[in-house]
Amino acid sequence: MKKTTKSRSEQSAGVLIAAAFLMATSAIGPGFLTQTATFTGRFHGSFGFVILISLVLAAVVQLNVWRVLCVSNLRGQDVANQVLKGLGYFVAALICLGGLAFNIGNVGGTSLGLNAALGLDVRVGYIISGAIGIAVFTIKQASKVMDTLVKVLGGIMIVIILVVIFIVQPPVGLALKETFVPSTPIPELAPAILTLLGGTVGGYITFSGAHRLLDAGISGEENLEQINRSSIMGIGIAAIVRIFLFLAVLGVVVAGVTLDPSNPAADAFRIGAGELGYRFFGLVLWAAGTTSIVGAAYTSVSFLKTLNETINKNANMVTVGFIAISTLIMLLLGQPAKLLVLAGALNGLILPVTLGVCLVASQKKSIMGEDYKHPTWLFVAGIIVFCLSAYLGITSLGNLSKLFA
Repeated sequence: MKKTTKSRSEQSAGVLIAAAFLMATSAIGPGFLTQTATFTGRFHGSFGFVILISLVLAAVVQLNVWRVLCVSNLRGQDVANQVLKGLGYFVAALICLGGLAFNIGNVGGTSLGLNAALGLDVRVGYIISGAIGIAVFTIKQASKVMDTLVKVLGGIMIVIILVVIFIVQPPVGLALKETFVPSTPIPELAPAILTLLGGTVGGYITFSGAHRLLDAGISGEENLEQINRSSIMGIGIAAIVRIFLFLAVLGVVVAGVTLDPSNPAADAFRIGAGELGYRFFGLVLWAAGTTSIVGAAYTSVSFLKTLNETINKNANMVTVGFIAISTLIMLLLGQPAKLLVLAGALNGLILPVTLGVCLVASQKKSIMGEDYKHPTWLFVAGIIVFCLSAYLGITSLGNLSKLFA
């Protein structure tokens, strides 16, 4: 009996860690790498302040969303339908459309990573990347394979970036000082803070780990401590990768180097650590794209499962189709820039909608139960972040015009 209890405890701990890694690695895609390198090149040490503030805001979003979903034992679309009938279908449509567009970019990112690391033709890379993602969901124990994959590849990314940090020797003291006292005026940093917020918990990303916990049966107020721990762990993992990448790039740009705007992260690794560094970057990009393919596909389909019984019964095959379509579109288009602009705009819109839904739900006993009390500080902080993310969403609408330029 004791062995069974221990086994269940270990299994639960494994799922909590996997959910955290799924959320974190869903955020750490090709765009994450480019975004971090670009802002580090622009703001140098002051980007540390951007990371710090966006980390606090992202934690507020994540804690609100994960608590509401896991305590209520309802997925994001079901919570939305409980708040306002039909809203769940709208949210699911936004999530899936944004997830598909980003997944196309993720396939492209993994291909570029294989090209940088191994010199493979990009079209061959598209097929390999799509095939790996599809393979994960065709295996009988797909969820366990996914859990292992995101943990292993997430660890590989951290180790590789750490190696580059040791090579470039960044000014850690300067970074630490400007993280708390930035030399760049804070109003100039505000757009970057909002961009990082959307890139860390926008769109499907914050739901990926929470939905994984629900699929594993970890829900209810009695599991709240574990849920909160997994939630913060996910934000922490994403923050560690962001900080390490920031330091690696900072070690290059403080020397007065201007990074290639078309691929600033790759340029930083090449300049900082030579050809070997460029190969390392290829591995990081491949790992980031691969985990994001898995996370985007899994979470997008999870938003459809409770809305359609056929999809629910064939979730893995639908996920395979989702990845296959992403790969096919990437093969046909080659340059999915316009779709990525649309996806960015959609993500900017999704965050305030989903956070707003969860904040409303947190106050409804019909959703949360008679005994649950949402922390006042978390609710108030959520409202503040909602206002900021709404601003981001309105700003992102301007990007839609670029689709037709």
